[in-house]
Amino acid sequence: MTGRDAALWINEADIVKLISLREAIPALERGLLQENSGTAANMSKTHVPWNQNRSTLHAIGAVMQADGIVGTKTWAHTPGGACPLLILFSSETGALIAVIEAFALGQMRTAGVSGVATRWMAGKDANDMALIGTGKQSLAQVAGVFAVRALNRLRVYSPNRENREAFVEKARKQFSFEILSVDTVEKAVEGASIVTLVTRAREAFLSASMLSRGCHLNAVGAITPERQEFMQDVFDRSDIIAVDTVDSVKRLSSEFIEQYGNDETRWNTVRPLSALVADSKGRTAKTDLSLFKAMGMGISDLALGVEILARARSAGAGQTIPQPRKAAVRLV
Repeated sequence: MTGRDAALWINEADIVKLISLREAIPALERGLLQENSGTAANMSKTHVPWNQNRSTLHAIGAVMQADGIVGTKTWAHTPGGACPLLILFSSETGALIAVIEAFALGQMRTAGVSGVATRWMAGKDANDMALIGTGKQSLAQVAGVFAVRALNRLRVYSPNRENREAFVEKARKQFSFEILSVDTVEKAVEGASIVTLVTRAREAFLSASMLSRGCHLNAVGAITPERQEFMQDVFDRSDIIAVDTVDSVKRLSSEFIEQYGNDETRWNTVRPLSALVADSKGRTAKTDLSLFKAMGMGISDLALGVEILARARSAGAGQTIPQPRKAAVRLV
């Protein structure tokens, strides 16, 4: 089975062999450049909760015209786990091209976008990082920042001391820079030049007064309306505010909705990350704080999917699966 008659199923083991997080960042930037040029577009992110908001069905997607590929990623986040899949189709024929298991892809996409934002928004000499949150995405978030900045120190906070200490032990096996466990948010962010929030907090816990001048803030945990991580005064000090996708932030980020409401003039000051990448301009010496908000977007998933597909084809990786065929409906 080859060519038009076959598609590829690419599993997790293949993906981690084919691409690293550090290699994902240029692929993400290529997707963002396509978005800025108008040849790539996001599908509006959508979700539906159940189980008293403890479970959520998600769907995101995108079109990348230059690659001739469209795709959607879907998953059900539940207390028992999740199984994300990225499905790629031909933009010309609608034929199935690939199904990509998306656990590792999702981690690389989320952390890689933080890496892209940090590359263009943090100070060139930023090397002192604070991480708030020690969940499944946290270690990759550190790696995403480390891919673009030479870190000397990482301070880690989460409210559960056992989880925090376990994370620090794991991180020390991955990275050679100093890694410290601290027992308050304030101790973690004091003097930090890069702060990443990756929590499931429902009440804002980070205020502007905690952050040093020149700090860059990645806020990536609160991706549904019931969650918040930072307080409104952070906006007052932020000279550069960028998001992965303005549409999703407008609909799903309670932090931004509270700040900007329906004022389109003020929303115009919120820049898509794709514009920053296209401008190739970062902060200036006069910048106080910079703020990046990520909700997750289809272009990021699709950009990595396109890169993984190309590498899989080149390496002969993946399992061929039959192209779905129509069958007559039984009407009676």
